Amino acid sequence: MNKILKIATVLTWINMIVWGLLCLNILFSILAGTTALLIVFVLFSAIVLHSYASFQLQKSLKNPAVPLNNQTSTGIRFVGLVALFLGLLFAFVGVFMLTNATFVFKFMEDHSKASPNEIGFTLTVPRIRIIGLFYLLIGLSVAVNVNLNFRLLRWYYFLRNNSNDREK
Repeated sequence: MNKILKIATVLTWINMIVWGLLCLNILFSILAGTTALLIVFVLFSAIVLHSYASFQLQKSLKNPAVPLNNQTSTGIRFVGLVALFLGLLFAFVGVFMLTNATFVFKFMEDHSKASPNEIGFTLTVPRIRIIGLFYLLIGLSVAVNVNLNFRLLRWYYFLRNNSNDREK
């Protein structure tokens, strides 16, 4: 279980940093006047909230004297489902971009003719594959982290129930 705890800790830090910076960027865009991104902000912040709750769970597992709040375990479960959905969605988009890079390139090329280039660099098929790989990796990072934290939460309750049985 220590190996799972270490992997989950690393993935939680990665998710907290990447998605925290992305949420901060979206928050600044919302404050600048792009209120349409509010729904995206709420959805992406579920990953950050899940990472924070995961840190609390990992702290309780490392130090059994620190109890886990009931709301934290509920947050890990329910916010974790939203985070799992988003992670799988990003992973599927990444796989689609990797397998259909030329189709995505043609679609983006047609789209860029209709609107001015706002990206700042020219998209090519290899760049689309790199973006698809990034989407796949970050999606898998979220999905695997949620799965590992579900297992750690189950492990936490197993340890807590066994310690309560020994006290009786």
